[in-house]
Amino acid sequence: MSPLTIAEVTALPAVVPLLTAARALGLSRNTAYRLVNRGEFPCRVIKAGDTYRVPTLELLVLIGVDRATVEAVLGTGAIR
Repeated sequence: MSPLTIAEVTALPAVVPLLTAARALGLSRNTAYRLVNRGEFPCRVIKAGDTYRVPTLELLVLIGVDRATVEAVLGTGAIR
């Protein structure tokens, strides 16, 4: 599976499943879960029951999308 483009990441909902975040970062499923279990995933991971979710905003910042682009997509005041 190929990594997500920046345009695809900006179109994601506010919170995405761990494997979607892993795809955006070019990580395999096994690597993503290994990093989560070690507490080393490169951005915040929210555990909801038995699933993991990642805030899309943090993915955008991690992959280097500039503040103006994030605010244009998410609205002004999205980043403080």
